[in-house]
Parts: sequence; structure tokens; C-alpha cells
Amino acid sequence: MKSLLLVTTVLGMANACSKSTTPTTGAGGAGYQINGQLTNAPAGTKVYLAELGETQFVSRDTASVDEQGRFTLKGSVPEAGLYQVKINDANQVMLALDNQSNIQLSGDAKKLTDGYVVKGSKDSESLQQLGRAMMQSKHDMAMLEMRYNNSAQAGQSDSMKVIEAKFYAAQAQNTAVLKQLIRQNPNSVVSAFAVGNLLNPEEQFAFIDSIATGLKKNLPDSRYTKSLAAKLDPLRATAVGAAAPEISLPAPDGKTVPLSSLRGKYVLIDFWASWCGPCRKENPNVVRAYNKFKGKGFEIYSVSFDQDREKWLKAITADGLTWTHVSDLRGWESAAGQTYGVKAIPQSVLLDPQGRIVAKNLRGDALEAKLASVLK
Repeated sequence: MKSLLLVTTVLGMANACSKSTTPTTGAGGAGYQINGQLTNAPAGTKVYLAELGETQFVSRDTASVDEQGRFTLKGSVPEAGLYQVKINDANQVMLALDNQSNIQLSGDAKKLTDGYVVKGSKDSESLQQLGRAMMQSKHDMAMLEMRYNNSAQAGQSDSMKVIEAKFYAAQAQNTAVLKQLIRQNPNSVVSAFAVGNLLNPEEQFAFIDSIATGLKKNLPDSRYTKSLAAKLDPLRATAVGAAAPEISLPAPDGKTVPLSSLRGKYVLIDFWASWCGPCRKENPNVVRAYNKFKGKGFEIYSVSFDQDREKWLKAITADGLTWTHVSDLRGWESAAGQTYGVKAIPQSVLLDPQGRIVAKNLRGDALEAKLASVLK
């Protein structure tokens, strides 16, 4: 089963390290203002404002709570962005700020993350909704993963399959919720951040690219728009619908086998390695699919990230992988891996008979279901 950490939750990011800089100050009357009202916050309680940077939060300002639990943070920002208002690691919220923001924030200082109220900023309200959806998804999937691990320890394979199916269904539902929230406000910095950080660009390329197109028009100078473009551009050549780039590597017998030599069939490009535990666990599923569809116009082109030839060949034999295998034995520096932007294995790409990419990263029953639908 895939790791739970496929996406980063907005609220979870608030525990990242931060570095201090000179606090932001207002300029010419233009700028943001956050008026806060907290319960269970003694006078003098510090409230910190930090900007979400590339890899960490950057401290921007500090305020103190008065005897009535009130505080004010105000200043100007270079561009619209995401910010953290924090009392401590357990009590913080994320807000969207620009130089027209006039936000009212209220909540309990001892359980701020769970029960805060934000008004005066549509983007901040969207960010709260997004964070709640992500936290609920994280909780649900963590419960499923715990049940899966317990079943695995008890050797209950049937139960594992049921839970795995529920896990992937929950993952799909989470993606659907995220996409709906993004569609509701496609040209906000919240959507720009979410589409670039909370969705898998390999699996959701078409949707993300469509949002990116709108952001380039409406938020062309935003760092989130630029960051999203930088992530998408390298993936464009291997997106679903694109013609698969050629691979031409040596087989175990030393002869070079081009990927295009299998044109005319549905071909699964399978990136794996003998030392990769998840790859070896997935191999029985791939073998089952191959044996079921190999006579119906289906082939597999396995690209190994091995460096040790003998271990590579031994794994092929041990796992019963009776299809086309190639490798330049360069590990993560594999030429094919570089071309396809592979940063984790197992990874797979399904091609149609014309050599166009029709699906990516199909696992287990999903691979068989896809093949059954196209090889009728």
C-alpha cells in the first residue's frame, strides 16, 4: 500500500522551522491588518506572524495579547501569499494575506487550530476549508493504514486486500475534494498553492495544467504560479496523452532493445530494481496481469535501476519475470529514468499501441482493470 505521505497538509506545514527577519511594516496606509480576539490567552501572550517561504516559515511580526485577549498585526506584503499566525506549535492557523486584507480572527488560544473563526478574507476562509478537509483525510487514511498493518502482522491477506481497496478509494475521494475546492476559486493564491503542493502532478497533470494556464493569465507574477510552472514543464513530455519518449537500453544478453520495437501492443514500462522492497512486493501483481493478458496484445518493458548485474538477473529469475528487461546498470542515473523523471520506484507507464501514454502508476487490481477495459 502506498505511503500516507503522498500529500502535505496545509496545517501540518505550520510546524516547519522558521528563521527571523526584520518585521514587515506598513507603507503609505496600504497593507494588511489582522485583528484577533482570543480566549484563554493571558495578557502578554505572544502571537507570531510568519510567511510561508520556499522550504520554511519566515518570521515577519509579533504582537502581544492585551487584558481582553485582543491583538493586532499589521503591515504590508510584497505579494499575496500564505502566512501563519501562531501562539505555539499546537495552536496556529494559516491565513492568506495581501495588501487589502482586513481580517478578524477569533478562537481559543488552547485549541486554536481546531476551532478558529476567520472573517474578512475569502481566501483565508478557503484555506481553512482546505485545511480541515486535508486533516480529516489524513486521519481517515491513517486509521486505514493502521488496520492494514495490523492485518499484515496477523497474516490476514484477504482483509489486507479489502483495506487496501478502501485506502485507495479514500485517496481518490480526497483528490476529488481538493479539486472541487480549487475549482471554486481557481485564480487565488490558495488554489495556486494547493494545486502545486497537494495534488500528484504525475496523476493529475491535465487538471493541474488547466489551472496553471489560468494562473499564468491572472496571477502571472505570483511565486506560486512560477513554482507550479517549474514543476510542470519537466513533466510535459511524459504526461498522459503525450507520445512516450524512446528508450533504448541493453537487455541481459547485451543486445540493445528499443521501446519502440514493441509498438503495436499495449506496453507497460515498469521501472524497478532488485533492491527495491516495494517493487518486489508488487511483482506478483505484475506477473498475474502479464499472464492474463500477454496473449491479447499486452507486453511489459522493465527498466531496472540496478547497478549489480548478477543481482538484477537473479531477481528476474526469482520473481518469474518472463518479459523484456533492459538496464544500463547506472542505478538512479539510469538514462531512461532521467528521461521519464523517475524519482521513486516502483513506477509504471502504460502505452497504447501507437506509443502514447494512457495511464501511469497502475498497481495491483487497478492494472488488471485498466487492461481489461482496453483489451476487450
